[in-house]
Amino acid sequence: MSTIVAFSVSPLGSGESVAPAVARAVKVVRESGLPNETSAMFTTVEGEWDEVMDVVKRAVQAAGEGASRVTATLKVDVREGVTDGLHSKVAAVERELDSLQ
Repeated sequence: MSTIVAFSVSPLGSGESVAPAVARAVKVVRESGLPNETSAMFTTVEGEWDEVMDVVKRAVQAAGEGASRVTATLKVDVREGVTDGLHSKVAAVERELDSLQ
């Protein structure tokens, strides 16, 4: 079963910029080998439930290094029979946009 998770992490008590902590989290995701994308607000990763949730867990831990507290926001899409949902969902919207012109 394909799982897509969009998540955001923020350490608390580590200063104004969270870029170093977010970079540690994104590094974990990218090294996982799972399909992923990072935007200004979220990192999205796709795979099987257990492997995706393990990557998210490790990313949250990495972001929290040196912080006394970490917050995380997750949005999860679990769907059977879908492959490459990370890109196919966006492609479907792009096709719809093209038809509106």
